Amino acid sequence: MPADHLPKPPWLKKRLPSGGTLAQVEQGLRQRQLHTICEEGMCPNRGECFSQGVATLLVMGNTCTRNCSFCAVASGRPAPLDPGEPERVAQEVAALGLKFVVITSVTRDDLPDGGAGHFAEVTRAVKQINLGVGVELLVPDFQGSAPALDTVLAAEPEVLAHNLETVPRLYSEVRPQADYQRSLDLLVRAADQGGAAVKSGIMLGLGEEPREVERVLTDLREAGCSLITLGQYLRPSAGHHPVIEYVTPEVFTDYGRLARQMGFAAVASEPFVRSSYLAEHYYRQSLEP
Repeated sequence: MPADHLPKPPWLKKRLPSGGTLAQVEQGLRQRQLHTICEEGMCPNRGECFSQGVATLLVMGNTCTRNCSFCAVASGRPAPLDPGEPERVAQEVAALGLKFVVITSVTRDDLPDGGAGHFAEVTRAVKQINLGVGVELLVPDFQGSAPALDTVLAAEPEVLAHNLETVPRLYSEVRPQADYQRSLDLLVRAADQGGAAVKSGIMLGLGEEPREVERVLTDLREAGCSLITLGQYLRPSAGHHPVIEYVTPEVFTDYGRLARQMGFAAVASEPFVRSSYLAEHYYRQSLEP
């Protein structure tokens, strides 16, 4: 029986924060007609991050051309790109007073470059208006296009992130339109280019085995990835992939210890960790000797 047919264990019960800048963040996003993966992806840390004046911005709309079984983002035919979005994103970063921002997108297989040019425009706009800001880009696989990735890297983000999400065996169930090796090759190319720190993340509880997780960590380290996140998969709805296991905090600690032993410069491994959670903290940590 899938684990999510059972009550959530105590370590996955989280009190929703109130106050802070939560309402201010939500109002600013609505005024500038911006999306966040925090909201579209039903992130359990949304309230915590918003109340601290932090949000992970979702560009190129809120409709994805893929239909991954783990993801809460709507799938369908996306709207055309909005040429005014880069400036509005930059304005939102300024309004929040961010010194570091994570920007991601839906997958846009309908675009010739997969949206790489738009990522670059957003990054340049953010850096132009917000001097000294750090930018982490969490990108799709661009269907394996090396020129598309090069376009993104040319905008000089501090971090280039792309999530493997799960172990290779589960790709046909969890990421049917993706390819494990293609995603790994993207990370290899990003690391070879230099300049940006390379980051990835995986979810636990989808049915993976410990030896498979260890293999993924090894693959990522050999690919040149220096930052890694591991978090518990939580089912967005009954129509999504079931939770096979609620992984204990102790197991997350063990994986984190293993990743550090492998040489990852920064490791976030806890049940509520998501790819962009405390992104600035872990980026700064990765720069320490």
